[in-house]
Amino acid sequence: MTGEMKNRTTTPGLDRRTFLASTAAGLFSSPTAGAAAGPQPAEAVPLNRGHHRAVNRRRRIVVQYDAWSKLGHDFPEWLDFRFDYIDEPDSQIDSVWWDLTALANATYPSRVLKPLRQAGLDAWRKQGIDWVGRLVEETRRRKLEVFWSHRISEVELNDDGTGAGWKGKPHPIKQAHPDWVVKTWWKQGLWNLAVPGVRQLKVRLLRELAENYDFDGFQLDFARHIPCLPPGRQWELRGHVTTFVRSVRLMLQQVAEKRKRPILLATRIPCNLAACRLDGFDIAEWARQDLVDILTLGSRSIDCDIEGFRRLTRGHNIKLQPCHDDHHATDAYQYPPIEFFRGVAANWWQQGADSILTFNWSNARPALCRKLGTRPGPASQRQAYHEIGTPGTLQRKDKIFVVQRRGGYPWAEGAFNRNDHAALPLKLSKKRKPETVPLRVGDHLAADASRIKQVLLRLVVHGAHDHDKIQATLNGVPVPLLASDTGWKDRQIFSPRVQPASGGADNWKIDPGQKLLRLDFGVAPRLCKRGHNQVALQLAAGSKSGSVKIEKVELHANYS
Repeated sequence: MTGEMKNRTTTPGLDRRTFLASTAAGLFSSPTAGAAAGPQPAEAVPLNRGHHRAVNRRRRIVVQYDAWSKLGHDFPEWLDFRFDYIDEPDSQIDSVWWDLTALANATYPSRVLKPLRQAGLDAWRKQGIDWVGRLVEETRRRKLEVFWSHRISEVELNDDGTGAGWKGKPHPIKQAHPDWVVKTWWKQGLWNLAVPGVRQLKVRLLRELAENYDFDGFQLDFARHIPCLPPGRQWELRGHVTTFVRSVRLMLQQVAEKRKRPILLATRIPCNLAACRLDGFDIAEWARQDLVDILTLGSRSIDCDIEGFRRLTRGHNIKLQPCHDDHHATDAYQYPPIEFFRGVAANWWQQGADSILTFNWSNARPALCRKLGTRPGPASQRQAYHEIGTPGTLQRKDKIFVVQRRGGYPWAEGAFNRNDHAALPLKLSKKRKPETVPLRVGDHLAADASRIKQVLLRLVVHGAHDHDKIQATLNGVPVPLLASDTGWKDRQIFSPRVQPASGGADNWKIDPGQKLLRLDFGVAPRLCKRGHNQVALQLAAGSKSGSVKIEKVELHANYS
């Protein structure tokens, strides 16, 4: 650290009063002692009946809103835009989680952090508008649950505060305390939760929000971004994350006691236990200490191990909530048809999900989007808000069940969001034994056979010749080929080029020179198991190609 930094009387991003109080509390502690400390045994946090009643509130669909677009617009019209889908009759949205974190700058009146200088927010400030307070007020007026979602390690914004600052300098706090960050894919560094000062700063800013606004709960969103511990040492240092989560829980309990109403705590974590271990999240210990009320599972991963988390948290009142992000979507399925959303939701409900969280979905009808100058989302999102919130409203509706694909998310070092162990794409070689991929089906197709018009197993293949033959079985039973299309197009498959990062499907166009093979196999409904199924695929010996690549595997269930 330079002499200039050592002699600073204040820390950039913090006002002087906060700096002095923080120093007294050990905010600027050296990371050395904290990094050496292992996880310490701790007693479970006591939770009263009122807290458990709040945990058990009805949540069908929870919306996490990253509400950054069109800041500074006419505020009443902007509110209408933000709440448009929420206000529709028969919407299944029960809870709104506002995602308004700006690294270590405040988007609200604050004594802990300096304000984010952003033209739209500044315009509202001049009008006396506290958008966070108004959003909480408007959510409560609709009798909906309201949370604040805190991004654990948000990236720096660009100079005008409208997007990621890829080429900018580190935040002033990072510049003053370079040992507070992990050097990783984000060149400015991400917050290191092994550092006591980082943890304490976050507890202070969350306390301010909890004391100043009437939130029902808070979410610690670890999806944005990892790593939050030094790479290669995440599990070794997991106790520091547990210490942080416990500190937030205890702080929220203190605030809740003063206001005589519970404040819940959620965390967004990877979609399976192996990924949690890789990223340093000790979910078993969090459950043992009763640190969290809701686990949001994944972000862009449609394969969530809900059953595994349920076993791990058994005996604790912890709700499990898988998440679907339709911007950084699961690879090759951004802006899908409604049948895809139904299939994903049916799989999650079948595994025992307590609610479903949507993230990066559209919030308003096309006419209102165009009025504000924003691009409308797909109609399937709007329809999904009326259907996917309960198993009953999904019953006997057409669905597509798909096998997850790898890749599409380079903005992480670790496991979260990457889907590195997904089964697809899959190389089929002529001389090898059949390759098997898992396929989950949330509907009881065998029981509903009399109401089903057709079940198809669909493959999308790259690199096949017109006369190649691929054999398929479902749960060990051969299925007949009904149709093939040697000129199939898919604007979200880029082979033989490298698959791009997720998030651009609204701009991608069909490649007129693309040549994929689509194969549809007929499936008797009685062959389908509710839950786990196995699809086996083999490139037949007489095929011209030596190998092909299976890009997609889907089961289409069409009801009468």
